[in-house]
Amino acid sequence: MDKKRSVTAEDLATSRVAFYASRANVVAKNAVSSVGIRAAARTPEGIAANAMTWDIEVTQGSRTDQQRSGRCWMFASLNTFRFRTIKKYNLKDYEFSEAYPLFWDKLEKSNWFLENVLDTLDEPLNGRLMAFLLSDPISDGGQWDMFRALVKKYGVVPKEAMPETACSRNTREMDSYLTRYLRGCAKLLRQSAEAGVNGEFLTAMKKHMMGDVWQLLVTCLGEPPATVDVRLRDKDDELVLNGTFTPQELFDKLVGMELDDYVSLISAPTADKPFGHTYTVSRLGNVVEAGGVRYLNLPPTRLKDVALAQLRDGLPVWFGCDVAQSYVREEGIMDRAALDVDLLFGFPVEMCMDKAERLDYGESLMTHAMVFEGVKLDADGKPQLWKVENSWGKDHARDGFNTLADSWFDEYVYQVVVDKKYLSDEERAIYEREEPTVLEPWDPMGSLAD
Repeated sequence: MDKKRSVTAEDLATSRVAFYASRANVVAKNAVSSVGIRAAARTPEGIAANAMTWDIEVTQGSRTDQQRSGRCWMFASLNTFRFRTIKKYNLKDYEFSEAYPLFWDKLEKSNWFLENVLDTLDEPLNGRLMAFLLSDPISDGGQWDMFRALVKKYGVVPKEAMPETACSRNTREMDSYLTRYLRGCAKLLRQSAEAGVNGEFLTAMKKHMMGDVWQLLVTCLGEPPATVDVRLRDKDDELVLNGTFTPQELFDKLVGMELDDYVSLISAPTADKPFGHTYTVSRLGNVVEAGGVRYLNLPPTRLKDVALAQLRDGLPVWFGCDVAQSYVREEGIMDRAALDVDLLFGFPVEMCMDKAERLDYGESLMTHAMVFEGVKLDADGKPQLWKVENSWGKDHARDGFNTLADSWFDEYVYQVVVDKKYLSDEERAIYEREEPTVLEPWDPMGSLAD
């Protein structure tokens, strides 16, 4: 046996002696084995620093709940929409249907996937690209640019016009069967191409497959309404909107924001993505005719600047982050100071890599989208703590709200969506005119918030 390559009895004995020589190790062992790592690593001072008092705050209706689905990006987007609706019409509360964009997203992602299959008929089935495309073709997750594409094409409807179903509240079964069907479609298309079927017939096959996708989605979610009858009353019970509208007309009436003015800013400090440039991700999207995604990569300080500017103007801010990192779920606290895991173990675990290294080595990426609705400032007017509306229901954390420490923002916030008017002239010119660098489909900036 090569002792240099193996874990030996001598190695274990040395580790054991070193472990029990430290009182801190024994205390940590007893605590962690009793209550778990994060509970034992909690720091009361860090928790106390997350009191929910705000210098700038926007408020809106009751909390929403994505339940057992990966629709956070839809909920976050619609939460920014409904804020405008509540304010515009002086409402007590309002909620858009989240099942409605779910239907169209699954339909469009299915079409996007099948178009990618037709575009990669010459790719080896066992190659990395095909493995990636087949791995999760209709994930619940998404990004702002994808939601914008859905709304521009399909509009929005009230919650009551397309309510939740068993398959929207818990998407696992629907996703599983739709994924299985689409993989079968990929097989048929590739086999047909190998047999010499021409492109026109392959396109006809795909059209027929999309009819089956429609049938599956209607079965699971119900059929989306083509028009909606609206009778909207304000806080004083006055009728403020009355009529029948298409979903596109309803978006204009209820929300009325210029979707193309809102742009995605990312903060990824990796060597392959210099700040101050635009990027897109190969084969990432949903609505074929809308194209893919487009980002401008900036330092986290700039993401904070523009988010703060939009909040100062009384509008919430969509953002994406790696929510599970240094997260105290019970209180909804995202703060590295609230959990000291490295002190608990006695060596760097959470801080063994910086932000760029975590991205490069697969330790971190955007996993969840939420909404900034407030901020606490220090004496110099700089952000200390951010108020976050989540989409996990009112019983989560503190009435459905989280807090996010400014130092956590630096490490784990990857994307914000703001009106491009908050960018500098130079940043706006780069976003609008520069040809974006195309990232690989598996790049961490192609991750989907769910």
